[in-house]
Amino acid sequence: MDGLIKARKWPDLIYDVGLHKGEDSEFYLRKGFRVVAFEANPELALASRNRLKAFVDNGQFTIVEGAIIPPDTLKPGQSKIRFYRNEKSSEWGTVNANWAERNVHLGTSSYEIEVDAVDFTRMLQEHGIPHFMKIDIEGCDMICIEALKQFAERPDYVSVESDKTSFAKIQYETDVLTDLGYDRFQAIEQSGIAASQSPPNPPREGKYVAHRFEPGSSGLFGAELADEWKSRGQLLRQYRAIRLGYYLLGDYGIINEWKFRGAWKLNRLTSWFLRRLTKAEVPGWYDTHARHSSASRGASWQ
Repeated sequence: MDGLIKARKWPDLIYDVGLHKGEDSEFYLRKGFRVVAFEANPELALASRNRLKAFVDNGQFTIVEGAIIPPDTLKPGQSKIRFYRNEKSSEWGTVNANWAERNVHLGTSSYEIEVDAVDFTRMLQEHGIPHFMKIDIEGCDMICIEALKQFAERPDYVSVESDKTSFAKIQYETDVLTDLGYDRFQAIEQSGIAASQSPPNPPREGKYVAHRFEPGSSGLFGAELADEWKSRGQLLRQYRAIRLGYYLLGDYGIINEWKFRGAWKLNRLTSWFLRRLTKAEVPGWYDTHARHSSASRGASWQ
């Protein structure tokens, strides 16, 4: 591993990449972890700074404001980047123009603001390698995963919002993760987390907290996920069924475009069948969780 950057790995550190309203960071902080969070929307960053002020004041919580961008994107002397702030759904803010166009198709609109550009590699050098890294930054998640290639240490666990719009992109995500040493995976459907998940007691990550997940939360992570880890091949087979659901009933789903009489019955029947097949909401949205081959099984730093 000669030539790789050597940064300290911290067992009590979590990166929350895509802070949003602080739903996930609050859970990690209450479990006793230190958190470095990243948020491009200045209003959301300020709201979380106020919401979690006690953790900011005691040094447990650090918020980095700005948008994470690919390396070599900026011109010499440039420090700002265009960010599309969504007027209807705050979680859909993005620097990705294609994603902003998709959001228009879904009935929302965005307006452009300028925000600081964030070099994620430099952040890893400055703050260290975390135990867990949650990434949800609307079309740019893999920038953070790609950055790990430069480092000798890798997080024990990572999660990314899976790009179910293309099976080729899902394969790419898992290829990169596998190359980095991640060998076990889970696809977690997000819409049902608030109703289906609760922290285990005794805890397997940090300390136990009685916590109710808010809608939009990423939920449990790491060793506290159900023991349903899959190989890469098993994960891809699961995503084939998920991808079918998105193709038929997703944002651009072909069945959603049918206007003939009785089309709604076919829609309902297809949705029922796919729910039976995937055992989750259809089309749903999914996070891919990955466990590194070197991760201690069920170990807690506490």
